[in-house]
Amino acid sequence: MENVLYPMKFKPIFKDKIWGGDKIKTVLKQDFSPLTNAGEAWMVSGVEGNVSEVQNGFLAGNPLDDLIEVYMSDLVGDLVFQKFGQQFPLLIKFIDANDYLSIQVHPNDRLAMQRHNSMGKTEMWYIIDAEPGSELITGFSKKVNQETYLTYLKNKTLKDILNVEKVKPGDVFYIPSGRVHALGPGILLAEIQQTSDVTYRIYDWDRTDSEGKSRELHTDEALDAIDFEVYDDYKTHYKDDKNASSELVNSEYFTTNLIHIDKALAKDYTELESFVINVCIEGSYTIQYRDGQEVQVNKGESVLIPAELNRVVYKPHAETRILETYVIIPKKREPDSSII
Repeated sequence: MENVLYPMKFKPIFKDKIWGGDKIKTVLKQDFSPLTNAGEAWMVSGVEGNVSEVQNGFLAGNPLDDLIEVYMSDLVGDLVFQKFGQQFPLLIKFIDANDYLSIQVHPNDRLAMQRHNSMGKTEMWYIIDAEPGSELITGFSKKVNQETYLTYLKNKTLKDILNVEKVKPGDVFYIPSGRVHALGPGILLAEIQQTSDVTYRIYDWDRTDSEGKSRELHTDEALDAIDFEVYDDYKTHYKDDKNASSELVNSEYFTTNLIHIDKALAKDYTELESFVINVCIEGSYTIQYRDGQEVQVNKGESVLIPAELNRVVYKPHAETRILETYVIIPKKREPDSSII
């Protein structure tokens, strides 16, 4: 039983950002030394140059892409492996904004593949912690065309036409590719996204780095990517059902549920045909699997449950909240071969 797949944690990859803070260390207990601050912690990543390494068990030290090459569908699921091969389809992060992030947009699959040979970037945010008055930007507040948008951008008044949301812990926002967005200061969140690091920076608040240099902007590239539509509601509304999986996002790229438990919960993933990633955002719990084997998961940790490990039990140590994410690939319909 020693050399079979098991729930895997990965070594965080910390990112020093001009807008980063210290909540990844103080709230999530992830030590990002020797960095003085960390804007992001990449918890599960298959991004080239930033591939996660296993932290626990006999596979410790092995990179995620090597594991997919060896274990294939046993790790990620038959249909996921058929579609993505050795490319892991999701990137899981924590983000700590101590200042405004740049106003930005991500391209869709078509544009990203055409320009960058990459997947697009659709993502979601779950707010873990937010200081009073914290806000973020998502989408437009009024209908504009490209010409009007560029006028506001040139006049440095872009925020005047963008939708600003006050946030609190537990808020969820789905950010499809094409939606202009930015985080404001005082927000710690979990981000689940497609495997892509393609970002078009639109406006960076005229700030400079320690050498007095401004960050690169992508005004022209962003124009083709932006969705200028105005939507009725930008926040995701959901039911927080205790001791069950409550759906947050159900998209073609990923499905994410909130598991809120204060007692043991058995999960059967047999029908998924996908890996499952759990992100612990409150409390702590033990994953029990295969004849009573266990892995403990604390707040601020993520764990990948291989596709072949389809029955587990989550045993909370206190009231616990988990983001549960997987990928559903629609099965192709078999042709009708009936004889008339």
